[in-house]
Amino acid sequence: MSSLPSTSSSIPRQKEYDVFLSFRGEDTRHNFTDHLHDALRRSGIVTFRDDPKLEAGEEISLELFKAIQQSWCSVIVFSENYVFSGWCLEELAEIVKQKRENGHKVFPIFYGVDPSDLRKQKGKVEAAFAKHEERYKEDEAKIQRWRNALTEVANIKGWHSNNSCFFIYMDKIGKFLFSSVIRQIRQ
Repeated sequence: MSSLPSTSSSIPRQKEYDVFLSFRGEDTRHNFTDHLHDALRRSGIVTFRDDPKLEAGEEISLELFKAIQQSWCSVIVFSENYVFSGWCLEELAEIVKQKRENGHKVFPIFYGVDPSDLRKQKGKVEAAFAKHEERYKEDEAKIQRWRNALTEVANIKGWHSNNSCFFIYMDKIGKFLFSSVIRQIRQ
């Protein structure tokens, strides 16, 4: 875990959010992610998720990138269709960029997906990237950035569940994040 700058030499830049929540809306917005968001809030964690905070008419990508940059850490909910979304992969690439450049913490949740499928980019992940490669033929660098970000985050130890019993762990996740990360950051 990297340390924050010493307050004697500099004052840490204040962040607007404790956690940026990255997820595929159609998979988890109205079930898992809503419950996770509520658990994080109950734990006192200021969390950004893309609804309802985005104002009508704002450019989604710029607003989301700003929210990632203004968060101390990200919780990424990998679900069955996460990698089919270019928006999700753009968020993921920005999260990894912030991790590398600014010490942004990353906590993956593998909800109904096998982390090894994400790392090896096999099965549905392979099919998703075939579609992205077809759509973005002229931008191989973008596809490679997405692939690298996915592999990097899939190699981080996270929470893994293939069933609905995962809801039992929501409060534990919130408490872990608060005690292990957020409390240290706020000090």
